Amino acid sequence: MKSFAFVFPGQGSQAVGMLDAWGDHPAVRETLAEASEALGEDVAKLIREGPKEALALTTNTQPVMLVAAIAAWRAWLSEGGAKPAVLAGHSLGEYSALVASGVLSLSQAAPLVRFRAQAMQQAVPVGAGAMAAILGMDAAKVIAGCGEAGATFAAGSGEVVEAVNFNDPMQTVIAGSKAAVEKACEMLKASGAKRALPLPVSAPFHSSLMKPAADALRAKLADIEFAAPQIPVVNNIDVAAPTDPARIRDALVRQAAGPVRWVETVQALQARGVAAVIECGPGKVLAGMAKRIAPDLAAGAIFDPASLADVKQQLA
Repeated sequence: MKSFAFVFPGQGSQAVGMLDAWGDHPAVRETLAEASEALGEDVAKLIREGPKEALALTTNTQPVMLVAAIAAWRAWLSEGGAKPAVLAGHSLGEYSALVASGVLSLSQAAPLVRFRAQAMQQAVPVGAGAMAAILGMDAAKVIAGCGEAGATFAAGSGEVVEAVNFNDPMQTVIAGSKAAVEKACEMLKASGAKRALPLPVSAPFHSSLMKPAADALRAKLADIEFAAPQIPVVNNIDVAAPTDPARIRDALVRQAAGPVRWVETVQALQARGVAAVIECGPGKVLAGMAKRIAPDLAAGAIFDPASLADVKQQLA
């Protein structure tokens, strides 16, 4: 079998009914029951029925994406799938990777990601922050453009715009205060970006404006027991795979208000000798990014029984 990595998606891939194709798969059913108990609500009903607006609330999106990813992971293992050589997750997906690695239990992680979502939502008033995807421009130019846009505002104005998600070589997400993000979009398009797409999000995730959320998370994480990883997890913030629980905690804190270095993360997975990157959970966004970052890597996705069977065959 080829050496492979599993990667777990973050916000944006959620959809009403995203677990329906699994039917009554025991691993999926048990995962939903465990998460429902940990959160004190019927997670299966929320995923099955929505509505879409409820799933799109950050405080719901983060736990349901974690649950859907772990459901796919457990289904993979229950169907005889081999353990990957290494794990990673995009933003929120890093928590799924830590559950898969045994660092956290699902019962610990589900309330934790809901707390993270609440802290992020409270850090910046709704409507005060923004995010946008900059397409068709390399990251260095996006970083420079954010600096130029920020410099158009008076010192001490509180207007901030930063590059926060390095998704693939020609797609970088920016975040910050609404006016500064709008100014950066205008300037980046004028200097050659193909598109600047505002994202339908409720907070400027991974920007320095999330520092209050990171501080709240630091206090919360201090009370949660972490185990050593059973499978290495390459994190977003340092592109490193720490094994010491204190360092894993610290990386999660800094990740809330720091950039998602996904291009480097995929390159780090490849440097560990994997031949394939498999996305585990709803959607195929990360599988597509992996191919754009490292075209010689094989990529696949597990989101239902048919795709699970396909990946098994692909890796054989």
